[in-house]
Amino acid sequence: MALNASYNSQGKVAKFEVEIDRGKQSGSGKSGHFNFVTGEGAFIAESGSDASIMLVDLKKALEAKKTPAKVKRVVRLPFTYVILGQNQTRSADGGFNDDPPGKWTAMKIFMETSDPDEDDCEVFLNFNVDEGKAEFSEKDVDFGDQVLAKLATVL
Repeated sequence: MALNASYNSQGKVAKFEVEIDRGKQSGSGKSGHFNFVTGEGAFIAESGSDASIMLVDLKKALEAKKTPAKVKRVVRLPFTYVILGQNQTRSADGGFNDDPPGKWTAMKIFMETSDPDEDDCEVFLNFNVDEGKAEFSEKDVDFGDQVLAKLATVL
């Protein structure tokens, strides 16, 4: 699956693509059981993207402490993922539920860090294809700087 993404704010438009493979189902698939899908994907850079405002907004959302400096752009930023829930409804507190069913997919993304002694950095990416909406949200405040630095290379 390929999702075309854009973020438009203050006259600046960040554009990128999100590729997600079909993944592999774990668990029985039965309701009430712990079921999830794991797979691989990538963020793909698009020419003409201006992510300056998006990065400022992501810094706040991810509670990052510093803005990346001297970013080396890449065409493709690979990740692995776990889909935590499909057909989810967004709750008032920002979480997701499967009752009643909805159109949201809740996913956690893992991106390799440059230091082999560090754990992969993690971020949530939740999306609703029918409404054309998606959001990044922090998995852990400790990953904010790493996630922002990674995303800055491709957005």
